[in-house]
Amino acid sequence: MPVYLDHNATAPVRPEALAAMTAALNQVGNASSVHRYGRDARRRVEDAREAVAGLIGVRPGDLVFTSGGTEANNTALRGHGQARTLVSAGEHEAVLQARADAETIELTPAGTVDLDALDAALAADRRPALVSVMLANNETGAINPVDRVVEIARKHGARVHCDAVQAPGKIAVDAQALGVDLLTVSGHKLGGPQGAGALAVLDGRPLTPLVTGGGQERKQRAGTENVPAIAGFGAAAAAAQADLDRIAGLAAWRDRLEAQARALCPQVQIHGAPAPRLPNTSCLGLPGVRAETQVMALDLAGVAVSSGAACSSGKVHASHVLRAMGVAEADAESAIRVSLGWTSAAADVDAFLDAWARLVRKHGLAADAA
Repeated sequence: MPVYLDHNATAPVRPEALAAMTAALNQVGNASSVHRYGRDARRRVEDAREAVAGLIGVRPGDLVFTSGGTEANNTALRGHGQARTLVSAGEHEAVLQARADAETIELTPAGTVDLDALDAALAADRRPALVSVMLANNETGAINPVDRVVEIARKHGARVHCDAVQAPGKIAVDAQALGVDLLTVSGHKLGGPQGAGALAVLDGRPLTPLVTGGGQERKQRAGTENVPAIAGFGAAAAAAQADLDRIAGLAAWRDRLEAQARALCPQVQIHGAPAPRLPNTSCLGLPGVRAETQVMALDLAGVAVSSGAACSSGKVHASHVLRAMGVAEADAESAIRVSLGWTSAAADVDAFLDAWARLVRKHGLAADAA
């Protein structure tokens, strides 16, 4: 049977989300209408708002629904109104490309933001700033010390945005405890539909909206709400919250995968391993074998993984995250990402290891090759 190990790209839709979406699609109504059909649609939106807010530790009124993480990130980065924007070098392109004038903060070799570099950059220019640092990296799974980022930012009077897209449903997330001002979340990373996301605005300060022309989402995001997608997002959020303990157990499978990969090929590189990581994510580098070669060979063997990074056209390119960590270009080009999720089974790890072992032996890299 085919094995899907690319949950960080998108997770399979949870049955709870599918049921909620189907129910919403079967019910007519615009959430802005005042009649019973409109009120029913509004109830679905507000129920979802409560569920998503509960997953990330914010008040329902803090949430602005968007079309996904990219729109939420762009809303935060383009609409914050500060004179400066600072982003970590490991951010997703949805943050890195949101502003041409953004200043980049280095990463440590472990893959987390360099706190000393952030402190120095903020100290060097006293203009009001927004700092954007992701909670968990989509390629390595490395978890940033966002609470320390907030502490440094507050010392310099800066606001903090956190792209938390990869974290909810994999680890517990409490945006208020982190102390951030803005936080992004996306439905399809945790078993909801593609096309639904949200931006939490915790400090209550208005943003300049990207989309205008209506009063929806407290005038922060105009346009008729996508009720089926939002309902599915909410149902997935509730299911993911209830599933957190089981997902935490994926760390044991990840560790077994990495240990056996090292036994098969001692020269394998595990990027981000020194940092705290998501329990489901492993970024493996097989020296001398390009990522696209590995991805295609594994796909032919029935195992779906991804390269360190893939652009919108589907072409594989060397990871900017690994380069920012100081990984050599050739090694960055040999990295693949294995990401487990809510549908994963222990047998999936075995299937990956079997297929990967054949690949390693084919290229003469196995420990027993001599």
